[in-house]
Amino acid sequence: MKTISNSLALASLVGSALAGGIYTLDGHVRGEGFYDSFDFENITDPTHGRVTYVNRTTAENLNLTYATSDTFILRADDTTVLHVNGTGRNSVRIRSHHEYYQHVVVFDIQHMPEGCGTWPAIWETKESDWPASGEIDILEGANNVVPNQSTLHTSHNCSMQNNTIQSGSFITTNCDASVAYNAGCGVKLTGDKNSFGPEFNNNGGGWYAMERTLHYIRVWFWERDDPFVPFDITSGAWIVDTNNWGMPAANFLNNTDCDIQSHFGGNHIIINLTFCGDWAGNAALYNASRCPLDCVTYVDNNPSAFTNAYFEISSMTIYK
Repeated sequence: MKTISNSLALASLVGSALAGGIYTLDGHVRGEGFYDSFDFENITDPTHGRVTYVNRTTAENLNLTYATSDTFILRADDTTVLHVNGTGRNSVRIRSHHEYYQHVVVFDIQHMPEGCGTWPAIWETKESDWPASGEIDILEGANNVVPNQSTLHTSHNCSMQNNTIQSGSFITTNCDASVAYNAGCGVKLTGDKNSFGPEFNNNGGGWYAMERTLHYIRVWFWERDDPFVPFDITSGAWIVDTNNWGMPAANFLNNTDCDIQSHFGGNHIIINLTFCGDWAGNAALYNASRCPLDCVTYVDNNPSAFTNAYFEISSMTIYK
């Protein structure tokens, strides 16, 4: 009985440490609804990618975005060989109309961009005062390297403690964007190699969820065929209870070295696909990914390599 008692005590302690909240539906975006909920950012890539972000008209005319009743596609050009002195590969970056504070967001994703040189991301920030209002990278990676990495980027004086309850593993703990070339405090989803890239796509995708409160920021991932996906996730319920979602993949907690509330303000949701740039194009990282040539040369001259460089998103659901 001693073993059982100790196990129950541990389970109770873990449950208490992961206490979540109850939220009600604020918005459900599906299919054509992405056009109504997001702006197209025709801007110079702030991460210095080999990319040209196009406006909505161009995106639709070139078929870089399109929607059905139940899905939204966001992709890059896969037909054009680029001139070495010309503009980057056409792609898309969209930003939500609304800013969000304390909330839960759930993404049902069927497919994400894959390929050497690709750098897809789903994230939240306020571009106009970055990094004062913080940045939350929910889904992000480069060059098909698994697993997914969820990361915070902040202003000064914010670090995470490497003893939190989560299934992922901290690779960096200092969230300060001015430190270590803006590496941020990142968690790799080491427990699930199907969380990113071709493995994610071959498995039919899955669900990403993020909960932001005044005291913590958490990210979950469930594979498409995971028998333990919470019903409120799969059903798009009117009410969700994050207490029932189990251990998060990434768990960023208030601590003596970081006050979450003071480092995060109103943020937009951003979905984008860039190429090369500060991360995917870093020579050491690109070569370690076993990708050919150098990043820019490869992206310029191999358009057909990006046929699978697209997001297929079934829905985005917001709770407050």
